[in-house]
Amino acid sequence: MQTIEWKALPRKKTVKSELKNYRKKGYLPAEIYGKGHPNISVYITKKSLLSRPHGNFLIKLIIEGDPEPKLCILKDIQYSYLGDEPIHVDLYEVTQGVELDIEVPVEFVGKVKGVEKGGIFEAHLHSILVRTTPKNIPEKIVIDVSDLDLGDVFHVRDIKAPEGVKIMTHPDEVVAVVSEPEVEEVSAEEGEGATA
Repeated sequence: MQTIEWKALPRKKTVKSELKNYRKKGYLPAEIYGKGHPNISVYITKKSLLSRPHGNFLIKLIIEGDPEPKLCILKDIQYSYLGDEPIHVDLYEVTQGVELDIEVPVEFVGKVKGVEKGGIFEAHLHSILVRTTPKNIPEKIVIDVSDLDLGDVFHVRDIKAPEGVKIMTHPDEVVAVVSEPEVEEVSAEEGEGATA
């Protein structure tokens, strides 16, 4: 999985004026936490957040004044009330070799056989929960749906997990279905009305 490098500045939690000044300079407040790690408050640049890659990735976080970089994953982004402006970031510090649970996006590939017969492809899950070590976190889980025919259901148990990855989402959960095309029924009365 891809590892990107972000630089961060230490942050004092209490000073509101400081927060305002840093926001003007293009920084965002971020909180780092993790199992067995102390909580740390920092600033990261808004630019680095907006230029992040798609899917999952690891962050090598270099905090000014701290000789040891932190290895993190992006846990959450809080947005302004309009939903367009990031205002706060949560980072989860991981430890190499120690397993963690993480949501991995699902990507569907292939021409669905059932859709070519007039069916409708419906994705029910867009991510699944997996348990793995940081180095084995998949960027995404790719599912080939080309063999799905009319009425077919693809379950979590049908996913082939990459090596070193255990799927934690319930095996009976539906990932995708190909539903039969809806046939419009015309009642006799409606038929008569159309000819009148």
